[in-house]
Amino acid sequence: MNKIVTIKYITCGNMRIRKVQNKREFENVIDEFITIGYTLQSRGEDNAKLKKKEYGGLIAHILIALFTIWWTLGIVNIIYAYYKYKKGDEVLVKLDDEKYE
Repeated sequence: MNKIVTIKYITCGNMRIRKVQNKREFENVIDEFITIGYTLQSRGEDNAKLKKKEYGGLIAHILIALFTIWWTLGIVNIIYAYYKYKKGDEVLVKLDDEKYE
């Protein structure tokens, strides 16, 4: 018995919207995102907002430090980490009661 699952992703800026068909799938999708490193920011009856915290790669921070630490005392590294954190991937999981087409 094979079941065909359709995944709907809608992008809005840097936020993706993941629509699910039922409450069980809603809980499973949230658990999957938490397992891969997302944090739950807010949760309602039929939606949940998750965000992946990223501060930039180690190699990028080392290169920025090598080229700018003498003049900026590490401020550029802090700005880069803040930028990467703010631009982190966001996912909105929505419970969609309508049938897929």
